[in-house]
Amino acid sequence: MSRQPVIVIGGPTASGKSALAIDIAEQFGGEIINADSMQIYGDLSVLTARPRAADIARVPHHLYGLLGLHERCSAGQWRIRALSVIDDIQHLGALPIVVGGTGLYLRALMTGLHRMPAVPVAIREGLNTRLADEGAAALHAELAALDPETAAGLNPADSQRIVRALEIFTHTGKGLKQWQSGETEAAPAGLRFFQIVTLPPREELYAIANERFRWMMDNGAMEEVARLISRSPPDDLPLLKAVGVQVIRSFLDGEINRDHLIELGQRDTRRYAKRQLTWFRRQIIPKIAIHTKYSEINNDKIFSDISSFLLTD
Repeated sequence: MSRQPVIVIGGPTASGKSALAIDIAEQFGGEIINADSMQIYGDLSVLTARPRAADIARVPHHLYGLLGLHERCSAGQWRIRALSVIDDIQHLGALPIVVGGTGLYLRALMTGLHRMPAVPVAIREGLNTRLADEGAAALHAELAALDPETAAGLNPADSQRIVRALEIFTHTGKGLKQWQSGETEAAPAGLRFFQIVTLPPREELYAIANERFRWMMDNGAMEEVARLISRSPPDDLPLLKAVGVQVIRSFLDGEINRDHLIELGQRDTRRYAKRQLTWFRRQIIPKIAIHTKYSEINNDKIFSDISSFLLTD
């Protein structure tokens, strides 16, 4: 059985990957699938840089803005959704184009995931209640006593991952690191992937990121965060960790002025982009690595390589 082609585009925030995905989709009759862990939520469309209405009008987009305040999406759950959408797109005779900056999602799609146990909801709810009462640092200290190997690799303030590690240990008696070193699900047998990674020069990326964060502040991002906070979201909502949320909250609470808000938001965006650059350079070996800003990308060369990929198996 021939394997069906999928284009995968990854890279840091503000690196031009979404614009490239649209160009490829228009050239090859493709449809775009989101692989960004924040853009899958329905809130904060401006702050998380979800595709704008004009972009969605150009080509079909999938898995954007699906989840509400009380829904969650792990890499495994996203993978199931993405594989289903890929199958639907291929049955229409179109080309699936997966694009996003969440490297774990892309790696899960292409190479499979570690087989993790399903944890009863009651355990997770109990830990989230304790998180609200005791704080992340207390739960991290508990994890360090139970599972020091996993705890050593986690930021004591990263409440979402701490709760995940504790629920796995509570349910199985085995640490998260041990599970991650075990058996993995297989890569999708019926698919073949053409990976593109956008890795523009760091200083150019930082300049674009700075400009984009300022644009977000002028185009509704603060109002988005205010609306979200007014709905009393649960403390474990991943969207609360989106870059910019906490500094905007500080501004809304009167703790900082607008200039300081923009300074801190731009700093946090640059730091996030730097972490993403490091991850993609180390974790994915692409067919094409783009080491320039998007305005200087040679689409003709990219299109030629994709055409060759589509003609082979």
